Amino acid sequence: MNQPLSHHFLTMAYQNAWANHRLAKAWCQLSEDELAAPRVNFFPSLRATLNHILTCDWFYVDALERELRGDDPHPDCHVFFKNDEPVTQAHELKREQAQVDRRLIAYCEQMRDADLGKIVTIARDTPQYDSRLRLLSHLFEHQLHHRGQVHAMLSGTSVKPPQLDEFFCAGESSLRAEDFAELGWTEALIWGH
Repeated sequence: MNQPLSHHFLTMAYQNAWANHRLAKAWCQLSEDELAAPRVNFFPSLRATLNHILTCDWFYVDALERELRGDDPHPDCHVFFKNDEPVTQAHELKREQAQVDRRLIAYCEQMRDADLGKIVTIARDTPQYDSRLRLLSHLFEHQLHHRGQVHAMLSGTSVKPPQLDEFFCAGESSLRAEDFAELGWTEALIWGH
């Protein structure tokens, strides 16, 4: 079945939300001390890495939504980064990440292939201009990169890191069925059949 390229971005938005949901079930089992404990990584703790993912998601999803609505770019590009760790509690991190994940899914649901070339203004000190296609590709790569770091850091805790590569293959649907039920999703919702 041939699907438009825009549908691939929608499946990536769902995969992103699913992986974050699965990781959140793990990080929410940690004590606050374990979440903030120093670890070997680019960012010095699980909490710092999770906050980096969250604040960058806020930043990029804001830019995408503003372009879609025809709003001016955010006047203060630093608003999302004023605090390196704006969320300190595990369950609040889970809630905030799930909210921005739903916003990204909603954004990708409305997109069509003809829209992928539209230019998004990324409000930086020197504004950056990129197509939706490139910005979404960057956003998903950013998330994958840092989620991998979270996954690796979990290996050094009392909580086993969850499998995160059981989303795309049809034959693995039973491995994600519990998560999909928790999220209110079905295979048909995401894959269209």
